[in-house]
Parts: sequence; C-alpha cells; structure tokens
Amino acid sequence: MSKSKNSTSKYISLILRHRPDVIGIQLDEHGWAGVSDLIKGIQKTQPFSMEILEDIVATDEKQRYSFNEDKTLIRANQGHSVPVDVELEKRTPPEMLWHGTSEKYVDSIMKQGLLPKSRLYVHLSSDYSTAVKVGSRHGKSVVFEVYSQQMNKDGYDFFLSVNGVWLTKAVPVKYLKMAPPEPDTFS
Repeated sequence: MSKSKNSTSKYISLILRHRPDVIGIQLDEHGWAGVSDLIKGIQKTQPFSMEILEDIVATDEKQRYSFNEDKTLIRANQGHSVPVDVELEKRTPPEMLWHGTSEKYVDSIMKQGLLPKSRLYVHLSSDYSTAVKVGSRHGKSVVFEVYSQQMNKDGYDFFLSVNGVWLTKAVPVKYLKMAPPEPDTFS
C-alpha cells in the first residue's frame, strides 16, 4: 500500500471507528455510514473518490472495512471506541487464542487481565504470528496465550468479526499465560 493510500486508510479508520464527527457524519446504531457522505467529507481535505475507496477496501490487508450489498453504506468491521453494534454473532472459540502487546504493558496485564481500554472489545488473534505482528506495532512484542475455550465454558462470550479477529469484553488474568518467544529461526 502506498504511503498516501495508507494514510487515507488510517483516516477512514479514525472516522469509522472513533471520530465520524471530524468530517461531519454520523454512524447508525450498527456502525454504518453513507458512502457518499464519507466521500464528500474526505474530499474537503484531499482528493478522494469511490474508486479510491473501493481500492482501499479491497486491498486492505487487515480487511478493516465492509460495504453493504449495493455499496451505499460502509463500516469498520471492529475496533470501535464509539458505541455501535456491528451485529456480531456469538461463536465458540478454539481452545487457544493469542493477544499481542508491547512488553511495557505486561505488568498491567498480569494484574488486571486484558481490558478493552478505549475500544468496545479486547482483540484476539487465532494464531501466534499474527499476535506477534500486532504487538510489534507498540514496541517489543510480547504474546499472551488466552485459554478461550475454558473462558467460554465459564460463561464468557466470544465473537468473530468478518475479518477474522476474535473479540471478547475482557480476559481475566486466570485465563492468561505469557507465551514463550518464537524460536529464533536464524540459527
């Protein structure tokens, strides 16, 4: 993704997850925004079109966004800090999920568990390598194993977003274990 396209994608993420007001639009109760309103709002600060938006949605490696069937509405798939219901279906998680973070958060996580902070849900990965990538965005990566199946048996709800991210409201400490670092493959 080019630097300009990446910057625009991040701006769309800000709008559709956290701050629709920055371009003067509103999200409905399910997080949908009108595509024409989004385009007009972004055009106030930079060149933008339906073709650019379609390209960003189609090529976003994290699959952050979804259109409705006739492409008149768009929403972020997860990661909201504004209260919306993206119509997630409860799902039974696999035995283990993963959470990547920075080592600077380890002490807090070991005391409080995983909390959504400003988001609506804690985000979990279905594989170790994705969790490492997520954690490395914030510094030296640390990965936690999440005993998700046991959590689910104990009454905690899990949801799977359309882009494959597992979501839950919080993960208590008793369901966490720091994962050992990946073995060094350059021996």
